[in-house]
Amino acid sequence: MAASVRERQTVALKRMLNFNAPPLKNTAVEPVWKVLVYDWFGQDIISPLLSVKELRDMGITLHLLLHSDRDPISDVPAVYFVMPTEANIERICQDLRNQLYESYYLNFISAISRSKLEDIASAALAANAVAQVTKVYDQYLNFITLEDDMFVLCHQNKHLISYQAINRADLQDTDMEAIMDTIVDSLFCFFVTLGPIAACLWGSGGFSCWFLLQKLDKKLRENLRDARNSLFTGDNMASGQFSFQRPLFVLVDRNIDMATPLHHTWTYQALIHDVLDFQLNRVVIEEGAGAEPSPAGARPKKKNKKTYDLTAADRFWQKHKGSPFPEVAESVQEELDTYRAQEDEVKRLKSIMGLEGEDEGAISMLSDNTAKLTSAVSSLPELLEKKRLIDLHTNVATAVLDHIKSRKLDVYFEYEEKLMSKSTLDKSLLDVISDPDAGTAEDKMRLFLIYYITSQQAPSESDLEQYKKVLLDAGCDLSPLNYIKQWKLFSRVMNTGSQFVMEGVKNLVLKQHVSLTKECEQGRRGPETDEYRYFDPKLLRGKPVSGGESAIVFVVGGGNYIEYQNLVDYTKVKQGKKVIYGCSELFSAAQFIRQLSQLGQK
Repeated sequence: MAASVRERQTVALKRMLNFNAPPLKNTAVEPVWKVLVYDWFGQDIISPLLSVKELRDMGITLHLLLHSDRDPISDVPAVYFVMPTEANIERICQDLRNQLYESYYLNFISAISRSKLEDIASAALAANAVAQVTKVYDQYLNFITLEDDMFVLCHQNKHLISYQAINRADLQDTDMEAIMDTIVDSLFCFFVTLGPIAACLWGSGGFSCWFLLQKLDKKLRENLRDARNSLFTGDNMASGQFSFQRPLFVLVDRNIDMATPLHHTWTYQALIHDVLDFQLNRVVIEEGAGAEPSPAGARPKKKNKKTYDLTAADRFWQKHKGSPFPEVAESVQEELDTYRAQEDEVKRLKSIMGLEGEDEGAISMLSDNTAKLTSAVSSLPELLEKKRLIDLHTNVATAVLDHIKSRKLDVYFEYEEKLMSKSTLDKSLLDVISDPDAGTAEDKMRLFLIYYITSQQAPSESDLEQYKKVLLDAGCDLSPLNYIKQWKLFSRVMNTGSQFVMEGVKNLVLKQHVSLTKECEQGRRGPETDEYRYFDPKLLRGKPVSGGESAIVFVVGGGNYIEYQNLVDYTKVKQGKKVIYGCSELFSAAQFIRQLSQLGQK
């Protein structure tokens, strides 16, 4: 795990875009100009990793969706990056028949089946385009990397493997099998991209986790046993298959902790995801253009939408995304003050350069400041980029602050922290949720659900009815509560989950995974219990080999930025430890509430 997940997936994408050959390091050589054709899945994988400028530098003149209307460009090669679905295969065959491009480099996000490969071959033969189909590759890139140490399985069709999909009451065995196969396929792709290392597997949670672990273990084991076609062999074989520093893969069920996804957070990245439209590292903000009253009878003005990319190249974002929001606001102001000081210096030097030459003092000053002005001019691009980032974070932070003030999110955050850490409450829960000026109906429901989940004893029927009345008066939908009541009653991990969440949000993930990290450090096999199972695809028998330096924590049923930040903070405390956080889908509290509501209505 020397290179990050983001670096490995980016390298794989760049290799693919260079016709599956290592990219040239000599930037003076002009790249081969080409067209990139992708589906929605391919777009979601590429967009957080490669900017339009980077694609252009690699020779991508056009990037088009597979199912869009595309004109023929007969003298340019096309690189396809799509899922091997029936609809996509049919469209590729149509492109071959229409002879849209000079040559075709077909790259499938997941492995394509033999029957679908034969369909492409038949279409190529019928269109007399066999020579134009230059290469066909399985890329095994069916996951989305959002950070150096964070990935999700999908964004498109994520409802198919959502918490609701896995936990719905009418779930059939065939449905569960299809969900598990989808998750296993993506996790297998993740391991292939990570390198020639198949990790030990350790699961915590219900039946779904154990079922998934068995299927993943089987798929990894079968590939490792196939020496000719194994995806985990190669140059790094010696440091991979027989390494004693393999990462521990920890699979956990969302049901072990239902409070954290509902929690009002206080760190920058998690707040943006909670209150703004933040997807795949891109945030969309509605500007207040439509706030002005329109003339009588006129149509209300549409609000303008502004889009910002929060990327790895943004140093301010990388430094402060995990910081408490008040610190971020102070840092934005400090950056702005620094920029203004630099800008004033450039203006002062410009003024000096405009002095009349007859004055000997002016000539001397001119001579002294020429070098300074030259340096200032050369730093102008950097200064302009700094200004762009300051404007970006000023706008984003202002939008977040508007939500905090209008909804009193600081009150909710502090109250939930006290609930989850069993601290003394300074006001009653009824007072908070009945305050018409504090929060939306959704905020009130989130707070009450956290109270209900973390309570050692459920409230009495009379108290519950009183809470329900206040929630209904506030406009709340009680369907999520219906499901949480069932979950607390029947969940197999109820006691464990309650214990974890009662320890407080900041210790939730850390407390759970400190013990796992100790297991890695000691390099020994922990005891199998009703909660945990070990699988090691590389061993027929005996003790699994695991390293003490790294772990991969994966949550089935959805994850969030709060847990991710907890693990990042943990690795800062434990020097030398590396933890990658992954989840089947990344949802905000609002999205999770909607899933609970749908479950509670059935």
